[in-house]
Amino acid sequence: MIRISLALAALLAGCATTTDQKVEPLTGSWGGTHAGLALDAAGGKLDYDCATGTIIGPVILDSLGEFHERGTHTPGAGGPVRQDQSEPALPALYHGGVKGERMTLRVIVPSNGTVIGPLELILGAAPVLTRCL
Repeated sequence: MIRISLALAALLAGCATTTDQKVEPLTGSWGGTHAGLALDAAGGKLDYDCATGTIIGPVILDSLGEFHERGTHTPGAGGPVRQDQSEPALPALYHGGVKGERMTLRVIVPSNGTVIGPLELILGAAPVLTRCL
């Protein structure tokens, strides 16, 4: 009886799954045409040709290699910017997918209907930005 209990316990232990797996946030510098994204464990900062953005909180990939995070989008303006001038940071949604060292990113700003992307970014690549005039 003890042998059967031990065998059953060993069998069940081998079948058990754990939900305590540590999920690592996506990090690194990602660059491409029209955008650059710097990610760390706390979130991210995005530079576009004529805007900036932030991702609030860590970027966690799901089982399909995709992420859906919240943040802000701050539109830029052409020409010189006065010291006392600032654009509002608008709530934004960041949707992306990663395959290997490539990321596809889309930014949605619900308040004004702006959709940016898809942007194609590569891990470790320098961004190629054309600043607004």
